[in-house]
Amino acid sequence: MSATVLYDYWRSSASYRVRIALNLAGIDWQSIPVDLVAGAHRSAEHLARNPQGLVPVLEIDGQSFTQSLAIVQYLDSTRELGLVPTDPAQRAMVEALAHSVAIDVHPVCNLSVVKHATAGQEPARTEWMQHFITPGLAAFESLLEGFEQAPFCTGEQPSLADICLIPQLYNAERWGADFSQCPRIIKAAEACSEHPAFMAAHPDAMQP
Repeated sequence: MSATVLYDYWRSSASYRVRIALNLAGIDWQSIPVDLVAGAHRSAEHLARNPQGLVPVLEIDGQSFTQSLAIVQYLDSTRELGLVPTDPAQRAMVEALAHSVAIDVHPVCNLSVVKHATAGQEPARTEWMQHFITPGLAAFESLLEGFEQAPFCTGEQPSLADICLIPQLYNAERWGADFSQCPRIIKAAEACSEHPAFMAAHPDAMQP
């Protein structure tokens, strides 16, 4: 069987999600960094892997996959990770919780978007991040009321919601977005911080 290879960037939220899922699945994988700051994602070599010029790209099971949520779903389906409930209604609720940050908050806080909107200037860049991340996390906190944090976002084991939340919290801390008034988020984050799969996927563990 061919090796599992993840083309990623250490600070990429999308890559961070996939690293967590790979670790939860207990898969041995190799990281090949794609330096976004240096523009490596726009190289012909990387565009051949992903015409969007984005990370992550995961090579696994003789296939090549893009888009972090699609990759996580593939890993969940093929490795039976139990990241979402089997009940259709409960599944939709967990997915909505996860998507509230992965689809609604993350894209507008992508560095390429922020650079275009603010010309990469401070304090505009930091203000932009805080403007979207802080209310996004507040909404996530409210959505968590529908679940019991025992101790993770939606129950006794990590779910898709935890996989999407934790990278967003890394960005929140990086940009000074306040979530101190979100006790449910803080409780779930504490549980994740002690889980080996999350610890090994943290950007600090991947930094070049």
